[in-house]
Amino acid sequence: MSSRFSKSEQLEFHLPAPPATGEDPLVPARMVNEFVYCPRLAYLMWGQAEWAETGDTVDGRRVHTRVDRANKPLPDPEVLEADDTKIVSRSLTLSSEKLGVIAKIDIAEAEDGVVTPVDYKRGKRPHVAKGAYEPERIQVCLQALLLEEHAYQVEEGAIWYAESRERVRIVLDEELRLAAREAVSRLRLTVAHERIPPPLKDSPKCPRCALVSICLPDEMRSLGGSNLAPRPIAVGADEALPLIVQSQRARITKAGETLKVADEEQGDTTVRLNDISDLALFGNVSITTPALATLMDREIPVAFHSHGGWFRGVAHGVGHRNVEVRTAQYKRSFDAPYCMGFARDLVEAKIVNQRTMIRRNWRGDRERRKGVLDSLNAARRSTKVASSKSILLGVEGDSAATYFRAFAELLAPPGTEESAQDSEGLAPFRFDARNRRPPTDPVNAMLSLGYAMLTRHCTVALATVGLDPYRGFFHAPRYGKPALALDIMEPFRPIIADSVVLSAVNTGEVSPGDFVSAPTGTSLTPTGRRRFVAAFERRLSQETTHPLFGYRLSMRRLVLLQARLLCRHLLGELPSYPHYLPR
Repeated sequence: MSSRFSKSEQLEFHLPAPPATGEDPLVPARMVNEFVYCPRLAYLMWGQAEWAETGDTVDGRRVHTRVDRANKPLPDPEVLEADDTKIVSRSLTLSSEKLGVIAKIDIAEAEDGVVTPVDYKRGKRPHVAKGAYEPERIQVCLQALLLEEHAYQVEEGAIWYAESRERVRIVLDEELRLAAREAVSRLRLTVAHERIPPPLKDSPKCPRCALVSICLPDEMRSLGGSNLAPRPIAVGADEALPLIVQSQRARITKAGETLKVADEEQGDTTVRLNDISDLALFGNVSITTPALATLMDREIPVAFHSHGGWFRGVAHGVGHRNVEVRTAQYKRSFDAPYCMGFARDLVEAKIVNQRTMIRRNWRGDRERRKGVLDSLNAARRSTKVASSKSILLGVEGDSAATYFRAFAELLAPPGTEESAQDSEGLAPFRFDARNRRPPTDPVNAMLSLGYAMLTRHCTVALATVGLDPYRGFFHAPRYGKPALALDIMEPFRPIIADSVVLSAVNTGEVSPGDFVSAPTGTSLTPTGRRRFVAAFERRLSQETTHPLFGYRLSMRRLVLLQARLLCRHLLGELPSYPHYLPR
């Protein structure tokens, strides 16, 4: 017997959540406040452990600093009834398994046997009928219910607004009590069912929300077919940037709230910890245990490269606590049909971006350009019908060979016409084909270093959003191989790494003298590597217009945005992963 309702039309019955047991986490009253304000925000914060600091959250913490100093506890109810003096207890934490709630009460005022919970808020008192908005009133009501659960007499609550310095009385009527209990139940059931609420639609709450760059409400609506253009993500500038240490025998130590880099070649340098997004060490660079521990505490990743730039791995703190997204990732990684579909889209996106690089930078014969573009377009179509991963790998290999055979036509170093040739009559930046392990010419040496650095950035971005960089869908899982990072970086290879190589050569930022060739391969000199790394980081800081969302953002933030979109896809909010395909 078929149902009269489709899946999207199924009726929902809100049943109360069962009492919390010792294994169930108690819901913080503050999270219930967030849930009433925006269900998706509460789910991201409590269910997926997401958080982002803003000026408002820092100011809110400052407001609570004065009351977050615990003093004498609230006396037992029997003692309180016999005491007629006014008692003020700060930072009082109460919990109840029956209610399933835990709360830290900023101030509990006791007088004549009656206790009044007072909650501190950073802003001004709103001019609304009931004195405060519903989320704040429900939070105070939950604090009152906890006090009553512990046998205290409560008649009303209060909110103190720090900016306007006003106190608002909160009436604890039955309607508010029922709404508070229902909100707790709905939040617990939502998290238990691992069903993330949809984003708010064109809400004025979103632009100033601390998690707007994580929630992506407008982006999700746009990818879902909305005609409304996404509003630009309201995030600050990239004030924290990577610290890259390349001088051999440099030593990194902690000095207060800074890192000190003792360098015999470049001299000593001091960098504030707040200015560091991640630390990259090349070759024989040492770091002290206190410095490493501080970076881990602050969740600042430390990446290790070989002297030549090969990415060895990354060290970080406890990492992101979002188990839900990693569970979804692991499930998908063992789903062969899904992995095949993901791989097809991935290779197609890479080929599309390779065509874009050819169209933008071609300097040779027009007829040959057309042949290269047609060949890549045929390879792109072939990805859609590839029936196995081995066939898809063959298509990818053929397209890469076509692309790199044409790569020399994109190179035009300054003074090419008159440039000196080496002893064998070859131009210093001659490029015939892609080779590695080791690279045998300067262009391949830069490509290898660029891909290693891009791997590091993708690995850090994936770990930042809670994904496991080592379990992918296209690249085979192997010991020490960040397969998922290698997956998502494929479409970025031409747009970021190859672009940096072309720019470094064509602008003369690197010269033939920046390379050393030996029977074991070709590598950059320390000076050349510094120049190339600087060019790479500048490329990541360049802004671009997102082809799907229409707003501008840096390439560095774009990589992180793509990692977050991958999370939304793996959790079932997006039917497919939207690759970055610039025009």
